[in-house]
Amino acid sequence: MIYVTGDCHGNFRRFQSDCFPEQANMTKDDTVIITGDCGGVWFGDSRDDETLDWLERLPFTLAFVCGNHENYDALARYPVAEWHGGKVHRVRPHVLHLIRGQIFELEGFRFFTMGGAKSHDIEDGILEPDAPDFERRLVMLQRKPRARYRINHISWWAQELPSDEEYAEARRNLDAVGWQVDYIITHCAPTSIALMGSRHNEADRLTDFLQEVRERARYRYWLFGHYHDNKAIDEKHILLWEQIVQVI
Repeated sequence: MIYVTGDCHGNFRRFQSDCFPEQANMTKDDTVIITGDCGGVWFGDSRDDETLDWLERLPFTLAFVCGNHENYDALARYPVAEWHGGKVHRVRPHVLHLIRGQIFELEGFRFFTMGGAKSHDIEDGILEPDAPDFERRLVMLQRKPRARYRINHISWWAQELPSDEEYAEARRNLDAVGWQVDYIITHCAPTSIALMGSRHNEADRLTDFLQEVRERARYRYWLFGHYHDNKAIDEKHILLWEQIVQVI
């Protein structure tokens, strides 16, 4: 079985047995995929261990694409491994980060993954911890009602958007299968869908790339998160947040 759910932001209550009773019949051969903003790897040190160890004890394999709220410095320190034909960061034996631009074959179906998104909660700026005026700016923002800022390498990472190499890897892998997959799992949506909403409705290089995928690829379903809603955009494109849906 393969299930997909939306942003968790470090809150994994939805995976408790009372919220997700289907897991009673699942094994580590079954998979639940999070569409980004997982948040399990956040501090990048032993403070993550209790949560990650709890996730490892779940009866299924938990996999996630990255969102715009992940600790990319910490994710990069985990070993890269091969899993069902694609590359993953193995956070725990059965807690896996699905690396961008990969194609995984699960139960005979192809899954293309492309995590990442542009943060939009940074109107008040990105603070640099080693800047001479860091403390002063931080205090000023903390006094400002509803300030929206992030701190570089603490609560924001430039790697939230893919690199040139990751786009190239995605195109190579799609070329190898003739741009024909069964499922696409991303954090943000293609530009044409992103601009339909009222949340984070801006185009950027990643949404434009995903628009290219939408126009060129053949696929059955596209599941994504980021926009904090549970909604079928149309018969092929599904926005997820708290819901856990079975796809296989």
